[in-house]
Amino acid sequence: MCLQDAEHVGQEKEDLKTDNNNNDDDNTTTANSSINKASWPLQCDLLHTQMENWDEDSSLITSSNSFPLESICEDTVTMEKKQNMLTNFSPALRSGEWTDIGGRPHMEDTYVCIGDMAKKFGYNLPEDEAVSFYGVFDGHGGKAAAHFVRDHLPRVIVDDSAFPLELEKVVTRSYIETDAAFLKSCSLESALSSGTTALTAIIFGRSLLVANAGDCRAVLSRRGKAEELSKDHRPCCMKERMRIESLGGYIDDGYLNGQLGVTRALGDWHLEGMKELGGRVGPLSAEPELKLITLTKEDEFLIIGSDGIWDVFTSQNSVDFARRRIQEHNDLKLCCKQIVDEAIKRGATDNLTVVMVSFHSEPPPNVIVQRAKVHRSISAEGLLNLKCLLEE
Repeated sequence: MCLQDAEHVGQEKEDLKTDNNNNDDDNTTTANSSINKASWPLQCDLLHTQMENWDEDSSLITSSNSFPLESICEDTVTMEKKQNMLTNFSPALRSGEWTDIGGRPHMEDTYVCIGDMAKKFGYNLPEDEAVSFYGVFDGHGGKAAAHFVRDHLPRVIVDDSAFPLELEKVVTRSYIETDAAFLKSCSLESALSSGTTALTAIIFGRSLLVANAGDCRAVLSRRGKAEELSKDHRPCCMKERMRIESLGGYIDDGYLNGQLGVTRALGDWHLEGMKELGGRVGPLSAEPELKLITLTKEDEFLIIGSDGIWDVFTSQNSVDFARRRIQEHNDLKLCCKQIVDEAIKRGATDNLTVVMVSFHSEPPPNVIVQRAKVHRSISAEGLLNLKCLLEE
């Protein structure tokens, strides 16, 4: 049928050509247009017939027109394989910790590392669904609040009826309930009056939930790049300042109500105007800010440190320092000690506490981390001074 259609097209062209010889030159354009209009529907029919026969003729699959489709398929497969490598990942958890009094007369920092919360507190969960809990607590005005939160917060979390299915709600409620429980203890024994910041990390399967109230910090190493999973709650933070002022508080000389260097903490019930009872909310909040992520193979380890560490380490610097040490000896506890020792060498004056959690049994691989380019310039005066120095 295709051959017949082709012959029919040819015959039409001959007929039209004969008719054109009887016309003058002014009609040439009209004749050519007629040829195109007459042949176009037939060409479409031929193309349509050829497309219908592609499935029957396997030789067409190897034609040059199929190459872009094969390339797209290969790219898709490559992306799927990469995605599977990232998502089909089971963290191999291990942890280390170290703490030092630093330049302070009293030690008010503390920490907690629990590999399996359910097992520790008698909660029944399948063996392959362990919930791990890590935290750093930086006390102020004494160590009582830090130790109270360290000892009670994990139990309050596990006892919540929604544990472990609704971890975000559970953790938020547990921070506030623990804060209220500490108030009761202080009312019975005034010597316990104090406060503490609290930063905790819960790992459940591939989910990592960081909860922070205060100025401790959690930093994730993702292929050598530092990812901050918490925000420092300090009076200089504009978002915190707006929250505080909306609740009747104020910032004076960089301190909350002129008394406290953090804007979120547990305890501190003895400080007037900080927290309110009877459902009212004061400027000092015990409610944590949460960050929930899904771990992938690229996530290497988590660093949790009290603010004394971050006074002398940037987030990226801490990751760079820790990666090099783990690559040398793959010992997390030793690495934490080395971070603390380095902080002291750099002039840290606060209590120092570090907890590290690794998601792999092997040390992190060597990678080249792309750094953002920093544009630097020198003033005309500086350039002149440099020129004078070089000429001397």
